[in-house]
Amino acid sequence: MSTPNRLYLARLAGVAVFDPNGDQVGRVRDAVARMRATQRPPEVVGLVAEMPMRRRIFLSINRITSIDPDGVVLGSGTLNLRRFEKRPNELLVLQELLDRRVQLDSGQAGSVVDVAMECSRGGEWALSRVAVREQTGRLTRRGHLHQVDWDRVRGLGVVGDNRGTANLLAVLEDMRPADLANALQDLPDARRNEVAAALDDERLADVLSELPERDQVEILAALDRQRAADVLEEMEPDDAADLLNELPPPEQDVLLDLMEPDEADPVRQLLRYASGTAGSVMTSEPVILPPDATVAEALARIREPQLSPAVAAQVFVTRAPLTTPTGRYLGMVHFQRLLREPPADLLGGIVVNDIDPLRTSTPLPEITRRMATYDMVGMPVVDRNNRLVGAVTVDDVLDHSLPRDWRDRDAASPSSATHDGILDGDDE
Repeated sequence: MSTPNRLYLARLAGVAVFDPNGDQVGRVRDAVARMRATQRPPEVVGLVAEMPMRRRIFLSINRITSIDPDGVVLGSGTLNLRRFEKRPNELLVLQELLDRRVQLDSGQAGSVVDVAMECSRGGEWALSRVAVREQTGRLTRRGHLHQVDWDRVRGLGVVGDNRGTANLLAVLEDMRPADLANALQDLPDARRNEVAAALDDERLADVLSELPERDQVEILAALDRQRAADVLEEMEPDDAADLLNELPPPEQDVLLDLMEPDEADPVRQLLRYASGTAGSVMTSEPVILPPDATVAEALARIREPQLSPAVAAQVFVTRAPLTTPTGRYLGMVHFQRLLREPPADLLGGIVVNDIDPLRTSTPLPEITRRMATYDMVGMPVVDRNNRLVGAVTVDDVLDHSLPRDWRDRDAASPSSATHDGILDGDDE
């Protein structure tokens, strides 16, 4: 893999980072440039890479042996996993420059869509070119794209809030919700709320579910109440209930009243259960079918793309009605059993009911013990009349068993450090 002399940095976002042995160790999320006192363009000093467990670290440009849109290869040396922390004289290129409102030296206004870095003969990388799209003032026409030298653009040296969100969203759009949530945590609060508000309701709902409770509440509070209610409707009922539990009861009531009744009712029900019980952590919308449904019908249901893997891992069989609270609970069928049975067979003939279901009051430690004992991905939750009211899945158990701040990247590690020599032979 060779390294070109000029690289546009938006094209590097998300590319894999490999160690000298060719094993992937992370992905590029941004570039770090150091501002200079002179009029010279900022010097690129390294990249920010996201490693497992959502940790972002600094990769010195001097320790990178190859870099292009196909991947970044690191040189030898110990990879220090101390969390990256930006210094006052540094610039996160993608985070801070994309969508920046600027002016070309011709007087034409526009916004930044990409920034290139270029390597000099002496081996120094610096920001050299800027791709700027003209502002036309017409919604139906895109402005002309200019690729000009750094010093021909005014408005790059001062950090401000004069940026839009379109190009940053374009860089982030292919990220998994958990990765996008992680990226939002790196943004200033105002910028984070702006980007979050620009996401569609379904995408924002997925991202909120991956954020720490504090960030969830702050983003929701920055939305107008009707938009906040629309986003809550797109969330899984248990995730929406967890978020509403962080709000004062009067605010909960306002948002629930703004939601569609059929979306609000299961959330209201979940809010009634005591914290730390099966009722408080369960999903109220598992896959439910009657005993006269066929194996083929069950397989079609669990193939629905909106279902999470944990929810789709089993089908619960009940008498009518088939929405929670259902008729009498009969048992469950795991998807592996469905794959082994003839498509025309009825669920009533293969249903399993040899494991006692959970009660809404079952405490979390007991749920964890029973799921571990029986190697269960999901377990039914019934009321005193043996009606199915929901299911606890393994992701619910993990989410509520981990420390409360486990999604908070700042709390995940007690230490962060400056990034001189971050890839050296000494790993403190």
